[in-house]
Amino acid sequence: MGGAEAPLVSPPCLAGQQGWRDLRGAQSPVQHGDPPGQKNAPHTCQDCQIFLKYIPAIYGMWLVTLLLLYSLQEVHSEDVGSTRLYFVNASLQRVTYSSSVGVSLPCPAGGTPSAILRWYLATGDDIYDVPHIRHVHANGTLQLYPFSPSAYNSYIHDNDYFCTAENQAGKIRSPNIRIKAVFREPYTVRVADQRSMRGNVAVFKCLIPAAVQEYVSVVSWERDTVSIVPGNRFSLTSFGALYISDVQKEDALSTYRCITKHKYSGETRQSNGARLSVMDPNESAPTILDSFQAGEVYAGHSIELPCIAGGYPSPTVRWLKDGRPLPSDARWTRRLTGLTISDLRQEDSGSYACEVTNSFGSKEVSGQLHVIDPLRVTLSPKNLKTGISSTLFFTCTVEGSPEYTITWYRNTEPIVPDEHISIQGQHNDTLQITAAQKLHSGAYQCFASRKGHTAQDFSIILLEDGTPRIVSSFSERVVNPGEPFSLMCAAKGAPPPSITWTLDDEPVIRDSTYKTSQYTLSDGLTVSHVNVSSPLIPDGGVYRCVARNSAGSAEYQARINVRGPPRIRPMRDITAVAGRNTYITCRVIGYPYYSIKWLKDGMQLPDNHRQVVFENGTLRLTDVQKGADEGTYLCSVLIQPQVSINQTVHVTVKVPPLIQPFDIPSTSVGKLMYIACVVSSGDMPIRITWHKDGQLIVPGSASGVAIETKEFMSSLQISNVTLKHNGNYTCIASNAAATVSWERQLIVTVPPRFVVQPNNQDCIYGKAGVLNCSVEGYPPPKVMWKHAKGVGNPQQYHPVPLTGRIQIMSNGSLLIRHVLEDDRGYYLCQASNGVGSDISKSMILTVKIPAMITSHPNTTMARKGQIKELNCTARGEQPIIIRWERGDTVIDAERNPRYSISINKKGDEVISTLKLNPAERGDSVFFSCHAINSYGEGRGLIQLTVQEPPDPPELEVREVKDRSMNLRWIQRFDGNSIITSYDIEYKNKSDTWDHMYTTRNISPTNNQANIVELHPACVYSIRMYSYNKIGRSLPSKELTISTEEAPPDGPPMDVILQPMTSQSIRVTWRAPKKELQNGVIRGYQIGYRENGPGSNGQYSIVEMKATGDSEVYTLDNLKKFAQYGVVVQAFNRAGTGPSSTEINATTLEDVPSEPPQNVRAISVTSDEAVITWAEPPRLTLHGVLKGYRVVFWSLFPDGEWGEMQNITTTREQVELRGLEKFTNYSVQVLAYTQAGDGVRSNVLYIQTREDLPGPPAGIKAVPSSSTSVVVSWLPPLKPNGIIRKYTIYCSSPGSGQPAPSEYEANPEMLFYRITHLTRGKQYLIWAAAVTTAGRGNISAKVTVEPAGKVPAKILSFGGTVTTPWMKEVRLPCSSVGEPTPTIKWTKDSEDSAIPVTADSQRQILSNGTLVLRLVKAEDSGYYTCTATNTLGFDTIIVNLVVQVPPDQPRLTVSTTSTSSITLAWIPGDNGGSSIRGFVLQYSVDNTEEWRDVFISSSERSFRLDNLRCGTWYKVKLAAKNSVGSGRISEIIEAKTHGREPVFNKDQPLLTHINSTHAGLNLQGWTSGGCPITDLMLDFRPKGTWAWQSLKANSTNQLFLSELREATWYELKMKACNSAGCGNQTSQFATTDYDGSTIPPIKSARGEGDDVKKLFSIGSPVILVTLGVALLFIIRKKRKEKRLKRLRGGKLNIYVFVFLSLCSKNNRSIDTPVKGPPQGPRLHIDIPRVQLLIEDKEEDKAAVPVTDTEFSQSVNPQNFCTGVSLHHQALIQNSGPLIDMSDIRPGTNPVSRKSIKSAHSSRNRYSSQWTLSRPSQSQSTASARTLTSDWRTMGSHGITATESDSYSASLSQDTDKGRNSMVSTESASSTYEELARAYEHAKLEEHLQHAKFTITECFISDSSSDQMTTGTNDPADSMTSLSTPSEPGICRFTASPPKPQDYDRGKNVAVPIPHRSMMLPPPYLTVGMVCSE
Repeated sequence: MGGAEAPLVSPPCLAGQQGWRDLRGAQSPVQHGDPPGQKNAPHTCQDCQIFLKYIPAIYGMWLVTLLLLYSLQEVHSEDVGSTRLYFVNASLQRVTYSSSVGVSLPCPAGGTPSAILRWYLATGDDIYDVPHIRHVHANGTLQLYPFSPSAYNSYIHDNDYFCTAENQAGKIRSPNIRIKAVFREPYTVRVADQRSMRGNVAVFKCLIPAAVQEYVSVVSWERDTVSIVPGNRFSLTSFGALYISDVQKEDALSTYRCITKHKYSGETRQSNGARLSVMDPNESAPTILDSFQAGEVYAGHSIELPCIAGGYPSPTVRWLKDGRPLPSDARWTRRLTGLTISDLRQEDSGSYACEVTNSFGSKEVSGQLHVIDPLRVTLSPKNLKTGISSTLFFTCTVEGSPEYTITWYRNTEPIVPDEHISIQGQHNDTLQITAAQKLHSGAYQCFASRKGHTAQDFSIILLEDGTPRIVSSFSERVVNPGEPFSLMCAAKGAPPPSITWTLDDEPVIRDSTYKTSQYTLSDGLTVSHVNVSSPLIPDGGVYRCVARNSAGSAEYQARINVRGPPRIRPMRDITAVAGRNTYITCRVIGYPYYSIKWLKDGMQLPDNHRQVVFENGTLRLTDVQKGADEGTYLCSVLIQPQVSINQTVHVTVKVPPLIQPFDIPSTSVGKLMYIACVVSSGDMPIRITWHKDGQLIVPGSASGVAIETKEFMSSLQISNVTLKHNGNYTCIASNAAATVSWERQLIVTVPPRFVVQPNNQDCIYGKAGVLNCSVEGYPPPKVMWKHAKGVGNPQQYHPVPLTGRIQIMSNGSLLIRHVLEDDRGYYLCQASNGVGSDISKSMILTVKIPAMITSHPNTTMARKGQIKELNCTARGEQPIIIRWERGDTVIDAERNPRYSISINKKGDEVISTLKLNPAERGDSVFFSCHAINSYGEGRGLIQLTVQEPPDPPELEVREVKDRSMNLRWIQRFDGNSIITSYDIEYKNKSDTWDHMYTTRNISPTNNQANIVELHPACVYSIRMYSYNKIGRSLPSKELTISTEEAPPDGPPMDVILQPMTSQSIRVTWRAPKKELQNGVIRGYQIGYRENGPGSNGQYSIVEMKATGDSEVYTLDNLKKFAQYGVVVQAFNRAGTGPSSTEINATTLEDVPSEPPQNVRAISVTSDEAVITWAEPPRLTLHGVLKGYRVVFWSLFPDGEWGEMQNITTTREQVELRGLEKFTNYSVQVLAYTQAGDGVRSNVLYIQTREDLPGPPAGIKAVPSSSTSVVVSWLPPLKPNGIIRKYTIYCSSPGSGQPAPSEYEANPEMLFYRITHLTRGKQYLIWAAAVTTAGRGNISAKVTVEPAGKVPAKILSFGGTVTTPWMKEVRLPCSSVGEPTPTIKWTKDSEDSAIPVTADSQRQILSNGTLVLRLVKAEDSGYYTCTATNTLGFDTIIVNLVVQVPPDQPRLTVSTTSTSSITLAWIPGDNGGSSIRGFVLQYSVDNTEEWRDVFISSSERSFRLDNLRCGTWYKVKLAAKNSVGSGRISEIIEAKTHGREPVFNKDQPLLTHINSTHAGLNLQGWTSGGCPITDLMLDFRPKGTWAWQSLKANSTNQLFLSELREATWYELKMKACNSAGCGNQTSQFATTDYDGSTIPPIKSARGEGDDVKKLFSIGSPVILVTLGVALLFIIRKKRKEKRLKRLRGGKLNIYVFVFLSLCSKNNRSIDTPVKGPPQGPRLHIDIPRVQLLIEDKEEDKAAVPVTDTEFSQSVNPQNFCTGVSLHHQALIQNSGPLIDMSDIRPGTNPVSRKSIKSAHSSRNRYSSQWTLSRPSQSQSTASARTLTSDWRTMGSHGITATESDSYSASLSQDTDKGRNSMVSTESASSTYEELARAYEHAKLEEHLQHAKFTITECFISDSSSDQMTTGTNDPADSMTSLSTPSEPGICRFTASPPKPQDYDRGKNVAVPIPHRSMMLPPPYLTVGMVCSE
């Protein structure tokens, strides 16, 4: 039969269960007998070979088998899933609804096919319909209708329900569902006022009555009728609290309300308005404001643990869990509201503690948190189908909280353990059913419950007749001996059957031949295999599989033929049962054979229709007959033609009994009964028994039954029939063949009779009632109730409709679950059972109605002041009492005359009326009327709302602008009527309300409005009304408001631009028209932009303060030679007005900022070069290009530079002619404009070509012997190339030789010896140099004559030798002569020559060379070398020039701006080498971080850019030559423009003040020219110590918040920029709560205040005293040291300052002086004075003047007279007479003037006086006075009277008063002393423009400890901290300025030295001298 038919032989692991698991995705198990790691291994090698041989057949068979099993499984699944039950919403366990709305609740269970859905009460009672109250729809939906409070029935409206679903699978029930109706209860919510400290947290809670707390939740909070949006400082907690963090004073201005909503009725409530009292911080321990308690939360949810505390300082919060800090977990969030834990887990359970701590104490809140998992139930197994008598186990697995109880149900009924069912396990979680019966089928449910939460799961169990059936089997096949085969048999049954195998009716025994296996799948399918690995002939035959279980058996068989000689096994005899089928198998083994035949009595079968012979040799006998089929049968097998083998078998037939049918007639009690059972056929012996209702009948008196039995008959006799004899009677007959039975029912009839008769009955409406009627009889009587309406004679009875509300009980009584009024009337109870006559009995049902309210208004309105009546209608059994309540208080009309109650009866109704006369606002509450009678009580709830016009709104101003204001209002009480609109009225304060303006019908949804079209700076009165449908409110409180200024509406006028420099434009304009200014013009914004190509078109803005009607401003730092557009805008306090029309102007030309491009140089010849270039970028020309200038200079081999030359051209090429040959040149090209030369290009180097060299610079020829001479020469001054060799020519005149002799010498050799000459003959000798270009010009010719004796001659040449210092220099002095000369070196001094002697620095070599090591500047000079012998001498002079670093330049300041300083200098001596460049170093004044700038050697000025505004800088300069950097110049100081900020006194400091806030006007600060970078404020209440600091980020306006109301404050402001800080102080007072001002603080103080004041005054005094004492000690020590130094020094100087301030009234120094001062003098003793003068008048020009102008400018009346004494020491080394430091080369320092009447920038000058004695012989001199006018301006100059010299030089800008002095080495003492004196003089404001006059000078006597003139006080004879160049003192007198100069600018230029101390100089003394 192919591969599918092939037998399967495998080890056990390959058969059976293994294949099935693989199909289902499971892993193959390892058999116990297999080695580790080897799965399914064959057991023997023989098995392996056989297995491998038949692999294809095996897998083919397995494939068919698995497909078959899979199809069976699918069929099984479909069978199981066709009927099922399920839950739609098993978690539904609680339903709460509003009584006014009702609820519809679908059944949470269902089924497929459609299940029957029913609702029950938790008690198990069925649900019945109550008209208009409760109804169950056909689809299983339970509906509870809305109802009035009087119709409330707790049995219906507050009870536990459950729903069931039932179909063929079973019946399941839902968990109990609590259904509760909620009434519309009167309640109010309230918020309590709270208190909090400023900066703490305030907690508001919404207080909800406990009765409704479960249903009412907070939905929002309002602040002044505006909903609060969580965020910023406001937080809403999950439990409805409002937290306000960082409480501020303004929080106390608002009211706070909570809004609640009823979850079920949807009603909202608004609480009262609560206020917050904000207190100033007061040091206190923490107090808990909100906390948490113990609780339970389900896992997966979130919880918020509140913990809020107050206190000062603000407490810190720390959370602990189980006594330890919280672990780090992202689920735990610490918020302001407390600790929030999300996604809760069971491990989060524990004890939580919140610790709040500050420096004054701590508090702790703790609570236990229990996290419980929701219950989850899993019941297994599920959907089990099994057979009867099985043993079942159900396991209920519960996950979640460990504390739970388990309840079991079957088909919704609680399971009670019995003989079959047991409940086991610790939690009753296991259910066992043993010997399951049919009745145990159904739905099993496991319920787990914990604290009201229930979870369940269910399983459907189907118990059926589980007789096995074969569902898969094997087929007949033929195999060869040794060929393995496998047989499979699959059977199904309940319980799962077991399968056994037989071979030819003999059991198959597992051994080495037969391998059997069996397993059961999860669906109950049992699969068994038989594997025969090596079959033999006896292994063939008929294989039968038999499946058996407790329900029965099934079998299947087929033949397996094993090839071999056929034979028949011995066959056993067979017993057959008559009437049934019997199979006889011929046990043939071997194959093949031809046929199998059956014979009986010699006849071949079959011979009738009941006999069938199958191909496999099996004989079937159908409906076996004893006579025909009993006998011997012969099996004949034809194995060969004509050859057969035979075997016989005997069949015996047994006949079963046959009972003759009978019936049992019905009878009645007391009669006789005889029942006979006769067996008509069957083999004897036969046994007959009787059973009643399945139980064996035992005859006797107890049963009342007698039994008589004979051989084949039995009779049952009852002598007295009673009701107990009713039942089913069975006759059972059995013999050896079978057992048979016959069953019939005996019915004993009894007529009906009443056990309990109906009686008249009363029932209460809405309650349950039972109408008793109990009957008995048999068959059980059927009871039927009938109803006749009415209370009179019954007219006609109708059957009572049986619904859920009305049911007939098991005993016949009628149950009315909910009595209605229509149920009254006559009832008839009628019973019948068909035996005898029917019986009946009537009764009357009376329904008693409890008192109930049938009519009342739910809500009603009343107007305040009017009469209001409330009606309430009640009905019910009389008498009825009606009671009225107001809220929870019973109304007593007798005690409260405002109430009256009247009663009116109308039919069966009672109407009660409550009259309120009059209605008041407080009557807006709930009123209730209560009706009471003997049967119950009803209540009607009436909400009365008393309406009235609203209260006036509380109006406040939120914002005031120039033409508008923003108003905000709070509507406190709306009159219980919706606000319909608002009206706002406003007028000018001076007008009456008859001239008002009105804004009407403002939407009620708004709580703020903008009033527009107002006039700036105008005072208005404002009031407001609110409207509802009742009327208009009273006017609100009147507010008075002033509008702000508005930005100007007009632009500035007459704008004029005037270019001033290449980077500045002056702008002038006039203020806008007066009517368009809209306030006081505070300043202007000047916008400017470049209008050239590439500009971005954006305006740059600068700002300046207004000074008057006409303004001027200079724009600087502009682009050069660029067109600018300028607009001007005016601004006031409100803002900026429109801009003027743009006007264009172009800055002046400037020098180009970039050099020409692509500069190239080409050497054309040895003395000519061509330079080419390209024009610089256009944008860098900064003007009109006038031409180019080529600057070039030569670079000599010794490193020196040649003279700098330049050529000017307009072309972009120039030819340089007349250059030095073969010389390196440096070339630079620049472009120039009208403004001057631009930037030079980078240095370009070029070398001219070689040419014929020049003649040697010198030549000498001296005889060295009688036949030779030595020639020496110098290289050409102009080599014009590289000297390749020298040619020496020698000729003898008159010798007749036409050509001279030529000799060649190496270029390194500068001498040559010519030999073989003739003694006494003269020779002409000359030389020439040779380059690659050829031989150059010859030198001069010299004559020489060889001689035997030669006078001394020097071959070396004299001249100038230049060398850098610190090098070794060799000065050669080679000589010849006979005898040998001696060499001597001398150095010339002024009057004589000094011999040079050898030492460590000097050495004279044997060849006469002088070696100088590490030469210095003093080694420079003329050196003479003399060679001497007896015949003569020779001399050369060498000028040694030692190059040293250059001398220090003279550095001055030229100009300054806000961001730059321009410096100029004059170089010092170059040190013998050309200056290569300059190094400029600069740093900020108070730092030592120097920055370097490298400057070209040709520059004499430089501008430092990008400097800080208003900042002092130190600058120094050094020159650099080929030797190195020279001495650094004196450090000078300069300050960029700008000063510290100053507050404008015209500006108000405070712009707005209320009770808690103050607005500061930061725009009052003027920047001083430098942007303000920091603004710091300190403020405190007066009388307190601690300052509160604040740092402002903006410069417009700042508000101080959290101020105390009605309190005076001190305020300190500090504004800082890069130039310094300005201070401003003030006092102000906050207003009272109502806006009123408070009076100044009176000086009434207590005893404690005196102590505080004394302490506050005494502490600084003590500190100052200690400081002065310490200073005095330090000064004394220093004086002693200086006096010691003074006595031991040669040069001393004494400086003192005596300051006398006098006035007519003898004011002290600290007393302010009003007006110009009268007569004070400042005496300053200063040596060699250098003063700095600054002109601060911005409308004057500074002009250098001549000596004549100096003299003319002096007004002698302004100076004191004095005597000037000169000493010889004063004139030593006095220096140059004229200081040229401010003069450019080529200009005249005296005649240069720059007189301009227009505005100019500030200029700074310095004056230096040198006191000189006219002649050496003078010991004294006439008085000379040097006078300097400190206020020198315009044409006024600096005057020197009888002075020997003066000089004027540019100096740096200085500031008013320097506080920091840093010591430097290069600061001159003259510079220092004046500055320190001025430092203290400046403290008096009236001296800042004083004239300082040199009145007298003194000299010090070196032999005396004191000065020859001056004071005798040794304390005043102190030396300066630095030593001057001459001893002497000059006294200065300061004269007061003129009255007109008193108020001029305060910035006076002074020389500022550096000092590291901020204390006053120790030599300064101050005294008082009184004079007129």
